[in-house]
Amino acid sequence: MEGGEAAAMVAENFGEACPASAPFFGYMGAAAALIFANLGAAYGTAKSGVGICSMGVMHPGLIMKSIIPVVMAGGVGIFGFIIAVVVGTKIKEAVGGGSQA
Repeated sequence: MEGGEAAAMVAENFGEACPASAPFFGYMGAAAALIFANLGAAYGTAKSGVGICSMGVMHPGLIMKSIIPVVMAGGVGIFGFIIAVVVGTKIKEAVGGGSQA
């Protein structure tokens, strides 16, 4: 095998520093952002819901102030969705190496 053939083989398999598995890991990153952000939002909503319940029993006049953590937890979920969409739209098809004969 000559040097030119080896270089062509490497270029065919890996493209320009973009292996065929790159889109897979890109989409997995977008999925991880969405999953973990929404798990955190759900956990935060559950914990603040318990706080709202105890606030309703102990200090009923302060319930409206205790709703702020629920809104912030929802914001975390929305932020994770936005990040997943941004990452997902930036993923391009692998250059070369996508098919092997």
